Amino acid sequence: MKIETLLPLGKLDPGLAAPEAPLDLAQIPAQSTLVDRLGFDALLMEETKDDPFQVLAIAAANSRNVHVGTSVAIAFARSPFVTAMSAWTAQKISSGRFELGLGSQVRGHIRRRYGLDWRAPVPWMRDYVGAIRALWHSWQTATPVDYSSDTYNLNLSVPLFTPSPIDWPIPIQIAAVNPLMCAVAAEVADGVRLHPVCSADYIRDLVEPALAKGRSRRSEADAMPDGLFEVCLKPLIATARDEETLLSRREIARQRLAFYVSTPAYRGAFDRYGLEDLANELAQLSKAQRWSELAGRISDEVLEKWVLVASYDKLADAVNSRYGDLIDRIELSIPVDSEADIEQLADIVQALHAIPKR
Repeated sequence: MKIETLLPLGKLDPGLAAPEAPLDLAQIPAQSTLVDRLGFDALLMEETKDDPFQVLAIAAANSRNVHVGTSVAIAFARSPFVTAMSAWTAQKISSGRFELGLGSQVRGHIRRRYGLDWRAPVPWMRDYVGAIRALWHSWQTATPVDYSSDTYNLNLSVPLFTPSPIDWPIPIQIAAVNPLMCAVAAEVADGVRLHPVCSADYIRDLVEPALAKGRSRRSEADAMPDGLFEVCLKPLIATARDEETLLSRREIARQRLAFYVSTPAYRGAFDRYGLEDLANELAQLSKAQRWSELAGRISDEVLEKWVLVASYDKLADAVNSRYGDLIDRIELSIPVDSEADIEQLADIVQALHAIPKR
């Protein structure tokens, strides 16, 4: 199994009751070098409070083997041309190690945070990826761009603004929760990035059939051989060296899970397990800004279905047992504060790499 981690290295969600520390850009070079040394397959950057492309440029310049990628960049907040060029440049900086992860975001954020119009996200994402690939093909082959869809019409090619060809293709992964977006990912992308709300049962019962449906819609010329399309997951994990710390991190994970249950965009992942009343209750609490009350509504039974709880020495076995036959890549964040932590993390990465390819 491939192993990914997130910048900053070892970042733990502080829970809803605690503020998140600002990203220390001065630490990115050393952290990138360390991730490279530990043998991770990919180093990711989310788009939250910093531009992921700029941060990943620093990471790429300070590593040699690990892939770097957005997890995720917000697609609908950018024109396809802007995203295509950012990825093109990132691939040159990284000498072929860049991966473009795209997410749609929800209607309220696109309209009220980014100030842009909203469209139906599933066909929009299909058109968006199609536009990016058309631009890349134009640049790589030095031919005029000609892409037409319900959302985009791109037919202006100006030499002054046309990047030169590069030596490496750029993989695209699409973030998804619902089956329709999963199907689009399998239809037009190279991988899917599943949200932590996707439990093992959810992946098996809904995601896998949707991916099969999407793959069936690819043209013969665009078909992907078995094993090349990758299923990536960032699960909720509570892990630690000792029992006391493990219990503390378990409660942090409970807070995060409660937030997800309260979020309308993720209702489908919880309603199918009969948690409609719980989701409605938590949604009302969140609207009332009563954040501290959310976690107390999450039972241990609910927590254990979505949160993987295991000590460091048992983590690889727990991952294999729950996800070994379902995913190709797993995102893992473990704090690194000492040389002992580094040695422990190296052992975990090695153990996870030993999980057979599904």
